Amino acid sequence: MKPLDGQLQSSDVLRSRSGDLVTVRFVGPRDGQALQNYFRSLSARSRYNRLLGAVSELPQTELEKFLRVGDDDRFGVVAVMKIDGVDTIIGESRYAFEPASASFELGLSIDDRWQGQGIGSALLANLECRAAAFGAEQLFGDTLRSNDAMLHLARKSGFVFAPTPGDWKLVRFEKKISLALQGIPCAKWRLAATDGRAEASLAQ
Repeated sequence: MKPLDGQLQSSDVLRSRSGDLVTVRFVGPRDGQALQNYFRSLSARSRYNRLLGAVSELPQTELEKFLRVGDDDRFGVVAVMKIDGVDTIIGESRYAFEPASASFELGLSIDDRWQGQGIGSALLANLECRAAAFGAEQLFGDTLRSNDAMLHLARKSGFVFAPTPGDWKLVRFEKKISLALQGIPCAKWRLAATDGRAEASLAQ
C-alpha cells in the first residue's frame, strides 16, 4: 500500500493490496459514535490487545481524549474506507510527539476483517512519515508480549524490541527515524496538525 499522488494536506489516501482506497485523517468531534462502534466491533482479542484489558468498548474518558486533536501534542487518526457507499472506520491510531526527547509514541489497531490486507503496514509507515515531519528522531510503542500480530507487524517494519520500563507484561518496539523531511509525502503534517488543533478548539 503506497500513498497516492495529490493527497490533501489534512488526509492521506492509501491503496490496499487489493486496490481499495483508504483515507487516513484526523479524528473529528462527530466521529465519537462511529469510533466507539469500531472498538465494539473488534474481536475480544484485538480489543484486549489494543486497550490492554478485557473491556467491551473504549472507556468514555479515553474516547473524549481521542477526540481532542492536538492537546499536549497528542493526535488521533482514523483509517476510513467506503463500504457499500458508506464511509466506515477500519483502523485507528493515537500518537504523541515529545519535543524534549524528540520521540514519537504510537498505538494502532485494524478491524479484524481487514487484517492481512497491508493496511497495518501502510498505517505504520504513514505514522513514521508523520514522525519525521514533526522532527522526531525515534518512534516507539508498547504492546502486550502476547500480541503476536503487532509484534510481527513491528518486526516486518524494521522495529527492534526492548523491555517496557516498569511493566513486564509489555514489550517496547522502537525505531530510529530514517526518513528525510524533504520530499516525503506528509512533510506538511506539522502544519496539518496545527490546523487540526484549531478546528478542534472551534468545535468545542
